[in-house]
Amino acid sequence: MLVDPFLTRFSTGLFDPDVPFDRKTSLTVDAGVVDEYVGDVGESAVVLVTHCHWDHFSDVPHIATTTGARVVGTLTAYHLAQAMGVPAGQVSPVRGGEVLDFDGCVVEVVSSRHSRNKSHSVTFPGVHVSVPGAPSTIADLPEGDTLAFQVRPPSGPSVFFMGASDFAEREVAGLAPDVAMVALPSTSSTHEYVPRLLEALECPETVVPVHWDHFERELANPPVDGTGEGMGLEEFASLVRRVSPNSRVVVPEYLRPYTF
Repeated sequence: MLVDPFLTRFSTGLFDPDVPFDRKTSLTVDAGVVDEYVGDVGESAVVLVTHCHWDHFSDVPHIATTTGARVVGTLTAYHLAQAMGVPAGQVSPVRGGEVLDFDGCVVEVVSSRHSRNKSHSVTFPGVHVSVPGAPSTIADLPEGDTLAFQVRPPSGPSVFFMGASDFAEREVAGLAPDVAMVALPSTSSTHEYVPRLLEALECPETVVPVHWDHFERELANPPVDGTGEGMGLEEFASLVRRVSPNSRVVVPEYLRPYTF
């Protein structure tokens, strides 16, 4: 299973204080890099999409069309995937609440929320209720609603995956994952995000910070912190220790396998 697989790197100005963010940046897929790392996953693979912003979705259609992998995402993901060449029958639209069985690996789809910017808004909001024209810029990939996923393999720990730093407490209550992949917030617009989330998830044994890296740089370790004015890794780890002292924090590196 792949969750928001984004391996291509290109600049939008998002992380450069001297260059304005360019919403008209052309979508780019580095087929060589993507194929090197996920090109052999095969048609039995499942791609879980939390939302449709470029840094989560733009590599997904290439992966789906070249490997035959199934895509699971919102109705917007369903329509955008078709606009980018993925057959409709290869995409499973979900909205939250579904409990799907993939050969014994159970995926619970969780209705979630996208992180908020300083204006308490969302970058590129919107949904697609039908198949649009082929997207060409990053602005052509709206959020399209946000999901989280809890994956329970036939054996081993349950893992909760987030792709954006907000959530609905009533939706995650009772999940109690063993491992939580927690997106770091870029602003303080969401009230008490980390404490409320960890308490709602019943203090997972392992917490893995995600979506904190400078994702317009090459895939070279160590990853560069891209949180800027947002919550950095040290502050996040300190909050986890305060709220959930029995949890361990594992900071991941690129392309390194981890066993839980």
